[in-house]
Amino acid sequence: MINDTDLKHLRRSVELAKTALEKGDEPFGSVLVSANGEVLFEDHNHVAGGDHTQHPEFAIARWAATNMEPEERSKATVYTSGEHCPMCAAAHGWAGLGRIVYASSSEQLVQWLSEMGVAPSRVRNLPIQDVIRDTIIDGPVPELAEHVYQLHRQFHTRGR
Repeated sequence: MINDTDLKHLRRSVELAKTALEKGDEPFGSVLVSANGEVLFEDHNHVAGGDHTQHPEFAIARWAATNMEPEERSKATVYTSGEHCPMCAAAHGWAGLGRIVYASSSEQLVQWLSEMGVAPSRVRNLPIQDVIRDTIIDGPVPELAEHVYQLHRQFHTRGR
């Protein structure tokens, strides 16, 4: 169940996605929050340089594995503008992170990109629960998903 605290952190993840867009990158952003509500790490996509593993959720998993104890990781929450891709979901699971809350789903993204005429990704979009188990997952959030859609539309219709 999404609450006001979740919405605050999801809004920040959407702001980070907008930052990525402003820097010429695909619009994705994520925030790692401890069990006591402290923002520990945040990032946005860095794939424009050609390394398509530079997703913020993957960066969060790496940071958490290096900087947090397993117990802390299991109680932390990752907020993200878009549902984790399979690579990021696996990293989340391997790092032992807790809850995931996302503004827009992979299913929505696939539909949006198809409507925009964008070729499908080489990597299949799978729901997080098809990649990892035993993780609480909440999303999408319709009012924020619309903002995420607009960011993707801006990114994919530039120069047309």
